[in-house]
Amino acid sequence: MSSCRCRSMRYSSLKVPSKGFADAPSRPEGNRRGGSKFPVEIGLSAAIVSVDREQPQVLVVRHAKSADALPFGPFEPLRHRTLESGLRTWVKEQTRLEFEYAEQLYTFGDRGRHLLGPSEGPRVVSVGYLALTRATGEFRTPDAFWGDWYRYFPWEDWRGEKPHIIDRAIVPALKNFVRADRAFSEQRRTRLRICFGLDGLNWDEERVLERYELLYEAGLIEEARRDGRLPVGQRTSEPPLGAGMMFDHRRILATAIARLRGKMKYRPVVFELMPPAFTLSELQRTVEAISGVRLHKQNFRRLVGDQGLVEGTGKFAQMPRGRPAELFRFRREVLSERHAPGLRLGARRLGI
Repeated sequence: MSSCRCRSMRYSSLKVPSKGFADAPSRPEGNRRGGSKFPVEIGLSAAIVSVDREQPQVLVVRHAKSADALPFGPFEPLRHRTLESGLRTWVKEQTRLEFEYAEQLYTFGDRGRHLLGPSEGPRVVSVGYLALTRATGEFRTPDAFWGDWYRYFPWEDWRGEKPHIIDRAIVPALKNFVRADRAFSEQRRTRLRICFGLDGLNWDEERVLERYELLYEAGLIEEARRDGRLPVGQRTSEPPLGAGMMFDHRRILATAIARLRGKMKYRPVVFELMPPAFTLSELQRTVEAISGVRLHKQNFRRLVGDQGLVEGTGKFAQMPRGRPAELFRFRREVLSERHAPGLRLGARRLGI
């Protein structure tokens, strides 16, 4: 396997330095000469998403005795022409994985995001990306695997029913959080109602990041406990919610999920996850996997038809039961025909 060489360490696989990028990328010339008292280094983090057998999955890195992490690596200005080219280069070198679709999410640079002390190295600013791929196979490196993203956000999957964890654990704990500080109780109560669809409000599948940040602020997830940011008087006996991730990678993943759920309503990005030919049932199951909600079959097919997103191939797929299903393909002409071609799911879904 080829590798990505930096000035002071070598990435032979998807390495996750225990202290961020303190030893990874080369420092700016001004910093090495003492020109800056507060050095900053740029890293690239990637939420690489695929869907396999109706399960949304994200490329995850795991090393012994460390939390799961999104793949990340350094940006090298002398080697990488752009941030995105840097991302594509080291992902391909380290995993042999290539993807067509990538977009920049956000720049994550909060102080303390890598838990570095005052003398432990420069501050790391990470540029997060969302990438979509049809690949679902195993990787050549033992460090990387496809992880079910609902393992990290179990409250986000409403396809079967409302997740029991919401009423059993999340809402009672957040109500305690609301009552804990009278000065902010009304603000917190409003956030709780909006984020988790209480008091007659609808569940909004796009509020993934807002829900995560509320749970973090309330000290209910592993990252808050690890960062030492529990509210005053907060007990830590309850188990954390969902699987934790290294640094602020679960926050980056929450941002990616929210972006994808929102964007597929006005851009046909879901087809980046589909094979060249597919049945309408396969397309619906993929949309449901990403959005975390079940959709009405006939309404979904009517929506796809009205938007002009697909066209028949004239071929059929044999099904285990019943009649053969017609195969369709994405109709690219829609990109020039409509201002915002996408799958607007509407306010009413099954089970919501």
